[in-house]
Amino acid sequence: MVVHLSHNSFFALPLFWHVFPLTRSRIYLQAEHWKVWDACSDALITFDKENLEDEMAYIVENDIVVAALTKQLDALSDNVQVKYRSKVVKYIWPMPHHADSIPWVQIKLANGDTLKTKLLIGADGPNSMVRKSLGIPTVKWNYDQSAVVAVLHLSEPTENNVAWQRFLPTGPIAMLPLSDTMSSLVWSTSHQLAEELLELDEESFVDAINSAFWSNENQSELIETAGSLFRGALSAIMPSAGSPRQLPPSVAGIGPKSRVMFPLGMGHASEYIRHRVALIGDAAHRVHPLAGQGVNLGFGDVTCLTQLLSQAAFNGKDLGAIHHLLEYETERQRHNLPMMTAIDLMKRLYSTNVAPVVLLRTFGLQATNMLPSLKVSTACFVHLNMSSCTVPWNLVISFSISTTCQSSAPPPTSPLTVF
Repeated sequence: MVVHLSHNSFFALPLFWHVFPLTRSRIYLQAEHWKVWDACSDALITFDKENLEDEMAYIVENDIVVAALTKQLDALSDNVQVKYRSKVVKYIWPMPHHADSIPWVQIKLANGDTLKTKLLIGADGPNSMVRKSLGIPTVKWNYDQSAVVAVLHLSEPTENNVAWQRFLPTGPIAMLPLSDTMSSLVWSTSHQLAEELLELDEESFVDAINSAFWSNENQSELIETAGSLFRGALSAIMPSAGSPRQLPPSVAGIGPKSRVMFPLGMGHASEYIRHRVALIGDAAHRVHPLAGQGVNLGFGDVTCLTQLLSQAAFNGKDLGAIHHLLEYETERQRHNLPMMTAIDLMKRLYSTNVAPVVLLRTFGLQATNMLPSLKVSTACFVHLNMSSCTVPWNLVISFSISTTCQSSAPPPTSPLTVF
């Protein structure tokens, strides 16, 4: 499993530059191009790094990120305490309008210990216990889809710097570069097909992947003709615009025991903060992986919150005060909601093969690809800027880390990090 980091997410994490094992010759791969096309027509769009001021994206293995974070925490052991294999059984919230209320959040652990903090940050995933304990309402729904992920071995070495994505009627399939010979698969599809894909032998699974990227069985003559005419009209107006059609590299095999699946859904907490509490990442919002923005939204939360807390600490203010927490909530909701809405609409737009809808998205995709200014605006929207950050103190973070992939970090079962 990998994460798709925007340029600013990557450089907002200084750990990437001094805590990765020196024995790894390549810890990430820059994706310089992003090619997207429709399985129900010949419409496509290509984003290049020239469309942005910075690199298109960085593809980083998830276990490397976890290992790097763990090493960074170990390096800060004088100021940071990580409680592995800890289980929270109860939160006791302060009462801000009661004069005799203590100004602490209390966290009671299963082993009998009690932690106290003036600010609790809930980073404990889509099923956040922090959010549920506070009773924060959440708007959410399941997509009736699951994502199948795997490590792919390519048929032959290639300059593998392109992120490929094709929208099938059952959901998008994406191939993200890992090295000249390996890529990562993210295939969003129905629950039934996802389960069938997991049960296939390796050869049949590889055939299914290649067919999903190469087959034209979902195209119709009507859509093909209309799309060709529209593309010809655009070419007459802008002869030098557009992108040459390319196909992704063929897949020859998969990594051992790398196939897994997980359900997909969308969710958004109506509030990101309460008195002395802030939610970040999937605890506050959950999106479909089709745009690869879930982790970037989470790092954006971290960047924004740490900047505000650092400024509050510099000014000698209470880190848990509602004033700067409200600033965090306002700024992040203004950023996250438009992105989440766009991702949800795109998912729904490409989840049908009804002819009028296919025509509409075909014309839209072709026009965007042919109009440089519109393409740049779209690329900039997907890769919204996030600033660098520093780390505040005097807080407790309650979080969970996925252990789907192998990692050199110790098994982090529901850890608590205390600053």
